[in-house]
Amino acid sequence: MSEDRRQPLALPPDPAAYDSERNAAARRRGLATPYIPGGRDPEQARSEQEDRHYLRILLVMVIAIVLAGFVLGIVAMQLGLNGLVGNPV
Repeated sequence: MSEDRRQPLALPPDPAAYDSERNAAARRRGLATPYIPGGRDPEQARSEQEDRHYLRILLVMVIAIVLAGFVLGIVAMQLGLNGLVGNPV
């Protein structure tokens, strides 16, 4: 069986990128290539705004779940559903 493996394209070296902080860190670590996977987010401000949005949604959901427990407990007591609340009849 033969496997069809594609070789990555060899890019020409970029002299400006050679002295970048990430490439210098890769060389200090002794990596075979001057590339560390991952990187900086090109749209950092947008990502932080999105993170704050999701944090607000998370906080609202947690507060809603906690308050729903209290509200349901009070409603169950008012309706006389003592078995659901845990009070002996």
